[in-house]
Amino acid sequence: MEIKVKRIARKEAYTIGKMYVNGEYVCDTLEDKDRGLTSNMSVAQICGVKIKGETAIPTGRYLVDMKTVSPRFGGRAQYQFCKGRLPRLCNTPGYQGVLIHCGNTAKDTEGCILVGENKAVGQVLNSTATFRKVYAKLKAADERGEQIYITIE
Repeated sequence: MEIKVKRIARKEAYTIGKMYVNGEYVCDTLEDKDRGLTSNMSVAQICGVKIKGETAIPTGRYLVDMKTVSPRFGGRAQYQFCKGRLPRLCNTPGYQGVLIHCGNTAKDTEGCILVGENKAVGQVLNSTATFRKVYAKLKAADERGEQIYITIE
């Protein structure tokens, strides 16, 4: 399975994108500020630009793991349906524990990708319902034994 997040609005405090799964538009995304990081940069270069909790992950292609229980979000009510196993991006240089999860504003993310509907400035709405929809697609692919990749551009 191939997921693509196309960043379309790079603002001072947040980044809005569109998420596609196998070429089909699925939802909007919200991330921290895009500071121009790429996966081709060294970790030292990334850490020299990154502001903790305020910087979107580097552009690039990453494997997505569906088996890890989030220590931070695993016990929250909205994730009980998936037993706290949130989609986790692997090997994001300069970052750890990057997830796809629910949230509405840049304050709800520390480098993670929030999913929802961009119907308000600087926000994604209907995030929990959107997350369930995205999760169902990813889980089905995982259960079929497919590897899941995400490309951030």
